[in-house]
Amino acid sequence: MYIIGENIHIVSDKVKEALKNRDREFFMEMAIRQVEAGAQAIDINLGPRKKDWDEVFPWIVETIEAVVDVPLSIDTTNINGMEAALKTITKAQPILNSTSAEPERLEKVPLLAKKYNAKLIALTMGKSGIPVAADERVRIALEVLIPRALEIDFPIEDLIIDPLVLTVSGCQEYCPELIEAVRTLQYAWDPPPMISVGLSNVSNAVPAQNRSLINRVYLAMLMGVGLKMMIANPFDEEQNKVIRWIETKDMSTPLSRLYNKIAERTAAGEEPQIEDFDMSDPEQAAIWKTTQILLNKVIYADGYLNQ
Repeated sequence: MYIIGENIHIVSDKVKEALKNRDREFFMEMAIRQVEAGAQAIDINLGPRKKDWDEVFPWIVETIEAVVDVPLSIDTTNINGMEAALKTITKAQPILNSTSAEPERLEKVPLLAKKYNAKLIALTMGKSGIPVAADERVRIALEVLIPRALEIDFPIEDLIIDPLVLTVSGCQEYCPELIEAVRTLQYAWDPPPMISVGLSNVSNAVPAQNRSLINRVYLAMLMGVGLKMMIANPFDEEQNKVIRWIETKDMSTPLSRLYNKIAERTAAGEEPQIEDFDMSDPEQAAIWKTTQILLNKVIYADGYLNQ
């Protein structure tokens, strides 16, 4: 699993404070720790920075490149900020995060990625927003995003399609459709573009104690349909165990067997079955309940584990 570390994000109060103070040590340490934890790229989301983009984006790139050699993912809606960052990058091939199928962004951002030899994350979202159905997300990729890349001679191997994870809290019906979009996109073009998702989005607005559980159960399903790249938290050790268990087909413990079973069921187009779980084990019972909310079988509530 190729993990793009998500932890330099403006929603974090610590990141906001460090950015305000131009605390180089904070960002250096955060980048190093993410790479040591297994991140193969670092996402930098500082928001649009409408007033100080010309200073902030070069500063953060120089700060992080001083201590790590991995690709940097420039995550902003500010196209000028994107270019300021790209001009500054000197090490690994960067990632531009992101364009969408909205005409203005689709016109400008892919050209910027091509100009600076960056990989490009492209969201399956048009002017009318994010579609629920998997087929519509795949259609956007096939009829809008990939043709735009071909039009400007952008390498398909540098295109990363993101079919958009949304939270189970409030957008529950999107969760199973995302799984099918990931499954289909791998066979929708030859050669297929890479596919990535923002895994932690599935548990946004969920009580903190349940977030990791929801993330890793969803991850097992997505790995079952072939996901190999994601923006995620490399510090989540339980998540990293699931990755290792599924990638190595580790069957040495009841939990490793269960997560492999979830992945296998999803790969076969099946749903996990209650007989796959030892419901006398509270941890396995919690995983079962989590599969049911992610598959939109049971209505999500913050206290779903107690129902």
